[in-house]
Amino acid sequence: MKKLLISSLLLAAFSNAQAAEVLVVLSDANHLELRDGKVFSTGFYLNELMQPVKKLLDAGHTVTFATPQGKAPTLDASSDTVDYFGGDAAAHAAHKALLDQLALTVPGRSPVISLKRVEQIGYGHYAAVLVPGGHAPMQDLLKDASLGALLRQFHADGKPTALLCHGPIALLSALPQAAAFAAALEAGRTPAKPADWIYSGYRMTVISNQEELAAQGALKGGTMKFYPQSGLQAAGARYVQNQAPWTSNVVVDRELITGQNPASAPALADKLLQALR
Repeated sequence: MKKLLISSLLLAAFSNAQAAEVLVVLSDANHLELRDGKVFSTGFYLNELMQPVKKLLDAGHTVTFATPQGKAPTLDASSDTVDYFGGDAAAHAAHKALLDQLALTVPGRSPVISLKRVEQIGYGHYAAVLVPGGHAPMQDLLKDASLGALLRQFHADGKPTALLCHGPIALLSALPQAAAFAAALEAGRTPAKPADWIYSGYRMTVISNQEELAAQGALKGGTMKFYPQSGLQAAGARYVQNQAPWTSNVVVDRELITGQNPASAPALADKLLQALR
């Protein structure tokens, strides 16, 4: 009995020692500005956020949610379906229930903090960062200076940096002239390849141009100003694509973990958990 108690205490101590605080960065935006003045209502994708978050919580880690301005993020309603959970209604319901429990999208109750507050707490408080997709990151995260500062510090410290689907476009925020680079892409120009992007030469993935073209109908007649694959390649990324559209693809290069599309969420979460161990 005494040996069992000691073993239990050691196991609990080991579990606590392995627990980490993961920062999840989401967009403040509830829309994406398209070409010709059109606007597409969007936000984060349910499975892209909640599948990794649930795996992190189930593994004993804690999670802090942040957006640039600390606003409650928006769920992209089109992602609230069993299709993104392999047709598993129970899995869809469980992940949606966890989102509701967290009250993440509820103004006035959301636990989300601002990136300025994250900086005040200290980047050293967090062991890893996760940026899920949905189109919203293309509206603000790609040029947010606060996120750029965070990513540069995580890069310097070699901390796991995981981004999914449209989320990897946020890596452009680490450019010294991120806003100007993004403006050139949005204007349809090909900007000069920067010499000082911290992720230049990294192998990475993001939703492919091929997949964006296939999903064009979801924009309801609108056209994106640029595709994230092209944007990251223009900055100096070594793009790695899956063999068949919409199949899972996760790429790990040094501290960077990127997933290509919604189907990549579980595998990206597993790679992040491995990195935390």
